[in-house]
Amino acid sequence: MKKQFVHAIIVLFAISLCWSCKDTQKMEMPVGTEYSEEIKEIIMAKNAEIEKLYAEGLVDSAATHFAEDCIQLPPNQPAIIGNENYKAAWKQNMQFGAWDFELNTERVKASGDLATEYGSYTLTFSPNENSPIPAMKDMGNYVVLWEKIDDDWKILWDAPVSSVPMPMPASDSIPSE
Repeated sequence: MKKQFVHAIIVLFAISLCWSCKDTQKMEMPVGTEYSEEIKEIIMAKNAEIEKLYAEGLVDSAATHFAEDCIQLPPNQPAIIGNENYKAAWKQNMQFGAWDFELNTERVKASGDLATEYGSYTLTFSPNENSPIPAMKDMGNYVVLWEKIDDDWKILWDAPVSSVPMPMPASDSIPSE
């Protein structure tokens, strides 16, 4: 009887050890250079689609690439928080002319369901006849935090940083000391 008890304890220990190993393997997140390169390819394809959607003025379709609780930080403007606000802001922008983005993914660091993208961008805005916004060209860098939500990578935070200097005030409008 004592032997059966010891054998039962050993079997239970072996089962619990195997079970805990199984749970540990499930919890491991994919990481590393190879995984980051795989996610970079996915992000580059999504960026190509987003560029096309902006060029066509299809804000609702572009919004499907953003998380519901996304945050976009446009240069020299307040943050746009939430997918509905993103759509409203960009629908307003689209009524003033054509927005042509070129997004160049340079690096991606991915771990599990999160990925950070670093890249550069150019933006050309061509106003229509009713636009209060003049024609402009912008360029700079950006950082985007992506999250895998329901098996699809979505933009969680989008932070472009313009490298174009702000216009200087006219010299006659600078106060003298």
